[in-house]
Amino acid sequence: MADYFIADLHLDPRRPAVLDAFGHWLERVEPDLGALYILGDLFETWIGDDASDPTFDPLLDRLADLARTRHPLYFMPGNRDFLVGEALARRVGWTTLGEPARIRCFGTPVGLLHGDTFCTEDRAYQAFRAQVRNPAWQQAFLSRTPAERRALADAARAASQRHNAQTADLLMDVTPEAIDDFMRREDLSCLVHGHTHRPAVHRWILDGVPRTRIVLGDWYEQGRILRWDESGYRLETVGLPPVLT
Repeated sequence: MADYFIADLHLDPRRPAVLDAFGHWLERVEPDLGALYILGDLFETWIGDDASDPTFDPLLDRLADLARTRHPLYFMPGNRDFLVGEALARRVGWTTLGEPARIRCFGTPVGLLHGDTFCTEDRAYQAFRAQVRNPAWQQAFLSRTPAERRALADAARAASQRHNAQTADLLMDVTPEAIDDFMRREDLSCLVHGHTHRPAVHRWILDGVPRTRIVLGDWYEQGRILRWDESGYRLETVGLPPVLT
């Protein structure tokens, strides 16, 4: 049995092949599955638990089946699905993790984050993040009709795409000093996060202590997962069907 970590699937009704691939992966991995940790951006957009797209229903039911058969599920909101709430948590049966979270994975203390808080050089994004994570802003947004929310979300996504196109890759990656500060503050030697779409295992020495940062990848060209069992961890890939144009 192994624990699995995923992030940045960006599930979208307009990308049904990824929905299918994720569902098939869940079926295949179930016999080996201990706990499943979803570290944000499971959905491309989420405008509230009361406005879920029915395209997601089969997958949500599949996740709920896993939770009912004693496969612990954990979810941490990302920058795309920060409005996932308690209603969806109850429907699926996952435990919502605050950020940062701290777990023990086969004896190793591990810190878990989505990862966007480490991109401190992208000040425009950090200002946006602070705004949309404000409970008053969220309450006001959720008070609108689903159609109004969808229109605002589409506009925000278009603005984000323009911002990303105009922002240097270096600014959208993590700031090394932010990582070091976090590792010191939390007294951790291992960190797992997503968000940057740059899957890798980074190892370095900080204050004389070996540190490891495992970055999860996205599910665009291929699925990216982290598998961790009693013998150690490894990043794996899941084949996705080609996108037909």
